[in-house]
Amino acid sequence: MVNILTGVREILDRDAVEGYIVGGFIRDSLMGRDSIDVDIAVGANAMELAPRIADALRGRYVPLDEDNQIARVVLAKEGPLHLDIATMRGGIADDLALRDFTVDAMAIGLTDISNEDAKLIDPFGGRRDLETRVVRAVSEEAFRRDPARLLRALRLAAECGFSIDDETRLHISRNCRLIRNVAGERVRDELCRLLAVPGSSRWLRLMDELGLLLAVFPELGPAKGTEQPKEHYWDVFQHSIETVAAVEFLLRTDSSDYFGDDTLAMAPWSPELEAHFDSEAAAGHSRQVLLKLAALLHDVAKPQTKTFEESGRMRFFGHSQQGAETAAAILERLRFSAREKGLVCTMIEHHLRPGQLARDREMPTQRAIYRYFRDTADAGIDTIFLNLADHLAARGPMMEYDSWCQHADAMAFVLAERFSEESVVSPPKLIDGHDLMNTFGILPGPRVGELLEAVREAQAAGEVATREEALDFVRNRI
Repeated sequence: MVNILTGVREILDRDAVEGYIVGGFIRDSLMGRDSIDVDIAVGANAMELAPRIADALRGRYVPLDEDNQIARVVLAKEGPLHLDIATMRGGIADDLALRDFTVDAMAIGLTDISNEDAKLIDPFGGRRDLETRVVRAVSEEAFRRDPARLLRALRLAAECGFSIDDETRLHISRNCRLIRNVAGERVRDELCRLLAVPGSSRWLRLMDELGLLLAVFPELGPAKGTEQPKEHYWDVFQHSIETVAAVEFLLRTDSSDYFGDDTLAMAPWSPELEAHFDSEAAAGHSRQVLLKLAALLHDVAKPQTKTFEESGRMRFFGHSQQGAETAAAILERLRFSAREKGLVCTMIEHHLRPGQLARDREMPTQRAIYRYFRDTADAGIDTIFLNLADHLAARGPMMEYDSWCQHADAMAFVLAERFSEESVVSPPKLIDGHDLMNTFGILPGPRVGELLEAVREAQAAGEVATREEALDFVRNRI
């Protein structure tokens, strides 16, 4: 790293240009953390300087923000390493005063990078706040200049294990509505990084306390105070956040005050499941993050679907389907990819299905398991864990252990079948549409697809195993 920065300094020295390492790289270095992003403030036009740095270091030049003169140099051989070159706003003191948090408002001159006693430029006490593990805004104006910092304050505190000082909390609360002016993809990225942190449900509660949660998700507003049947411990809004906490409990990333070791021991878990939830779903976001997002939004449509039967029983007919539609609009606003929207909305639409599989004391049939994974496709495993979390968060401290054991046992059985029997999910093709049309004279159309699907169900149930048996099955059907 020193060699790279020395190379940058030599380029700046040729034109007598000031240069400083600023921001997160210094913060991470003082914390003993590695970083692949180095912010460099220069006293020149960054858009003209960065291509020269890229050429000298054999990197790739990427313009990031021409209006604010910010460019990136990507050094692929180094891991990769990103050098973000920005035009300094005034002198270095002026530039640091425009930054977001004190722990990011520190600098070291490039001329001092080889000096072990290099002077740390720290006008706002960033090093002190690092030592006391506090996120403190440089000024309230920092949030007005860039409202994405409202969410970034929580994300930074969550990732670093810091607290947020009281005055900064007040600034966030006063300016929380400004987050609505931020581009959806920026909100999405900060939110997903926050959800990736273990124990993120606690930060969602703080977001709510500061007014940020409803500013990002106004659709959750009606859930506050919406009561649920007596089987539920919390209202719809609190239940939604508790479901995120229950997901973290089930994925072994966080603990809970009211779910104990015995409860966790009954929940399905395996190296395959751990790898599944750690895997990237799309755009750098893990399945674990998308599951937490689905947990937060899974009951978003309950307030508008709430009805009462003549007996007085409370019902929420259609809330899963309507919830999936509402979630789709939210995810579109936040610029999630089509695949991410598909996974989250499938989880929400089908989050009650696993409970229906486990309704009877007998284990689900192969046919029922096949139909479930057919309908939930790539989100089938995730939906089971959303359902398990929903079960825990519905009852909370009132949870009946025997009922939980029965439910968890059924879900463990379904997952075991999913991993051990490929035919449950994707039976091998025995016949196709041409076989049906040629053998039975069936005309092309929906009937062909219906018969082929019936054959696949019969395969999953163990009723059909060969081509001849499949044709006999169809012959009996028609």
